[in-house]
Amino acid sequence: MTHLTQQTEAELLVQKQLEAYNNKDIKAWLDCYHSDAVQLDFHGFVLASGHDQMRQRISVRFAEPDLKATLLKRMVMGEWVIDHEVIQRNFPEGRGQMEMLCSYQVKQGLIVKALFQAGEVVLF
Repeated sequence: MTHLTQQTEAELLVQKQLEAYNNKDIKAWLDCYHSDAVQLDFHGFVLASGHDQMRQRISVRFAEPDLKATLLKRMVMGEWVIDHEVIQRNFPEGRGQMEMLCSYQVKQGLIVKALFQAGEVVLF
C-alpha cells in the first residue's frame, strides 16, 4: 500500500470548515455543508438537520468568547475525515476544554454527515 501525502478534496474541505469554525464565520462554515446535511452524536441522536437548524445551533456556540478548536490528529479514508480535537469553550460552569472526535462524510464537495463524540469537560 502506498502512503498518500497529498491532501484529498475531503480533507481540504474539513480543514476549511475548521478554519471557519475558529473564525466564527457562520456563512463560510455553512458553505462547507450540504443544505440537507445532518449532525449527530456517535449514538445516532440528531443534533441538527439542515442549514436552518445548524445555523441556530452554531450561532449559540459562536457567541462563546473563548471558543477555539485545536486539531490534534486527522485521519482520512476516502470520503471520511476523522478529527481528534481539543475544544476550548465557555461552559455554564466556566471556561474549560474537552476532547472531541469529529467524523465527517464528504460527498460531491460538501459535508453531508458529521458525527461528534465529546470527551470529559475540564474546567480551568
